[in-house]
Amino acid sequence: MVKHFIDLNRIPAKELQKILALSKKLKKENIAKQVKLLPHKNLAMIFEKTSTRTRVSFEVGINQLGGHAVVMNKNDMQLGKGESVQDTAKVLSRFVDGIMIRSSLHSTIEELAKYSSIPVINALSDFSHPCQIMASILTIEEHLGKIKGKKLAWFGDANNVLNSYIHAAKSFEFELAIATPKEFDFCNSEIKKAVKNGAKISHFSDAKKAAKDADVLISDTWFSMGDEAEKNDALKQKKLNLLEPFQVNANLMKLAKKTAIFTHCLPAYRGFEVTAGVIDSKQSVVFDEAENRLHAQKAIMIWAMEKIA
Repeated sequence: MVKHFIDLNRIPAKELQKILALSKKLKKENIAKQVKLLPHKNLAMIFEKTSTRTRVSFEVGINQLGGHAVVMNKNDMQLGKGESVQDTAKVLSRFVDGIMIRSSLHSTIEELAKYSSIPVINALSDFSHPCQIMASILTIEEHLGKIKGKKLAWFGDANNVLNSYIHAAKSFEFELAIATPKEFDFCNSEIKKAVKNGAKISHFSDAKKAAKDADVLISDTWFSMGDEAEKNDALKQKKLNLLEPFQVNANLMKLAKKTAIFTHCLPAYRGFEVTAGVIDSKQSVVFDEAENRLHAQKAIMIWAMEKIA
């Protein structure tokens, strides 16, 4: 059976734990030993959206594992333009061993996986960002120990990254406190489904309530690529006004535990979702998290292309 890595809530918790354990092992291991893990495997890397961390971490990762990357931007191929997603999936399945895609639409990834006979890895869509959350969990456990029972607090926009934290809450058994403006309902249906399945999630319109006694404070950019508010001054100002009370700053950090850390998937915009005083402080682990994209994604590729015992 083909193992796709698309959404965290669709992968058994035991499998996610195996991936996390392998990512820790790979990070400690001599890179020279890893070249035989995916020898001669070819990974197609499809980018409908621009990237820094995703592009570098996946390409370096497959190279370190002994494989090769075939990088394709949206203007380099016919995906969804001159050729259907279905046909593209079937063609790539005959050339390469895995597909990593950073897509505007989640439906594109779903369709690609439906018709692909090789693993498809979701490197970001408008709906979710599972690779990022695996790197985040790796980082949290490095600094605070097991994530089970820890309180994670999210502040700001309701978006694809938050959806993946929601998807991970039950499998990794952490508490998730979400603070977003009541006007934002993008993640509401995923919250309801996760809570119904046993996840411990609370939703606040007051950032201070979410921050109280938190182990981890999390934020993300308020304007993602493709956000309509980014292109319209009136919509942008309205969104800024709604999000301003959810900025992660020193006062909010003081409400969390003394050992609390701050995470952010980057790129970050100081003075908006987080102050420079927080993201550049000793409590910030954002660059550890960025590095851990490499180790987490190597484990994901091994899990998808080969069996982890």
